[in-house]
Amino acid sequence: MRVKDICILQNGRAFKPDDWSPNGIPIVRIQNLNDESAPFNYFHGEYDSVHEVNDGELLFSWSGTPGTSFGAFRWNRGKGVLNQHIFKVIPKIDVDKEYLRYAFNGNLNAIISKAHGGVGLQHITKKELDEIEIPIVSLADQHEIVSVLQSVEKVFANRQLELAKLDELIKARFVEMFDDGYPEDSLINLCNIIDYRGKTPKKVESGLPFITAKNIKMHQMNMEPREYISKDTYDKVMVRGFPKEGDVVFTTEAPLGNVCRIPHFDTEFYIGQRIVTLQTVKLIPAYLEYAVSTDAFRQKYIGKSSGSTVTGIRVRLLEQLTIPVPPRELQLQFEAFVKQVDKSKSVVQKALEETQLLFDSLMQKYFG
Repeated sequence: MRVKDICILQNGRAFKPDDWSPNGIPIVRIQNLNDESAPFNYFHGEYDSVHEVNDGELLFSWSGTPGTSFGAFRWNRGKGVLNQHIFKVIPKIDVDKEYLRYAFNGNLNAIISKAHGGVGLQHITKKELDEIEIPIVSLADQHEIVSVLQSVEKVFANRQLELAKLDELIKARFVEMFDDGYPEDSLINLCNIIDYRGKTPKKVESGLPFITAKNIKMHQMNMEPREYISKDTYDKVMVRGFPKEGDVVFTTEAPLGNVCRIPHFDTEFYIGQRIVTLQTVKLIPAYLEYAVSTDAFRQKYIGKSSGSTVTGIRVRLLEQLTIPVPPRELQLQFEAFVKQVDKSKSVVQKALEETQLLFDSLMQKYFG
């Protein structure tokens, strides 16, 4: 069935920065869908009830970066008001909302293929989304499909929780070792900053790995989705420096602030736009990775960020931000601790990837 025969798509309100308030009702923006820890902006004033969002409602983000911003979400963070570029999905027929969420996300490739805009920010119109075909089965079959997919998602969430706990262990060790108020210096003084912001090179079906912001998670690089550029393209575009294993990468937009070290690659690879590479000989990379992921550093770059739809920071502002510089011997001790924890993380990460493959195959079976 076509989307328009299944549900009504109610767009959010175009809140401007001038509408933001330090208190009031939370404004539900795309960043709040992609990241449950993302801070809210607030609105203190009157609003139309059609823009109100409550727990359990189905939302669809129709603008942003394909692969990270587009998609269907169940809202679970209390009452809010819906920002523009997000549809509230209101069923017109008797349908399981969780099934509908999976069905939308199972058809994201078809949806994204209709998107307009540049390489970075794109959008799909309501008219085009209304015409997307979504498989609707009996309610009994919907409930069964939802049960299967939720069980796999639960396993996936448990694996993610294991990784998060290991990261928390490292962060706790970081605070324990470096909470003594060491003198600070700017990133531009401490690092060689490589920025390939600009035109995205042509992608090919196979070749050298093309790492985008979609692949950079917090303290890990996820190789899905896999994208590639040719060797000829690589030789032409790699003119600003060569990111290498162990360098720290930081996403400057969509999403803002994800950070990890570059893992081992058997081939050359390309780091795309909306990512800066921080190369350093003045710091131990493991220390640098966690120094730019602290709450204190986050407050610094959030204060310099901009963007009403997708929040980002300019590199010239990021490079002026400062981090503490503790003695190198302490950094080496921290690196040794991180290496031990990383061994456990590798085991969990492998299990996580296997669970993802299972989930993807089931989504293909039900909605492909």
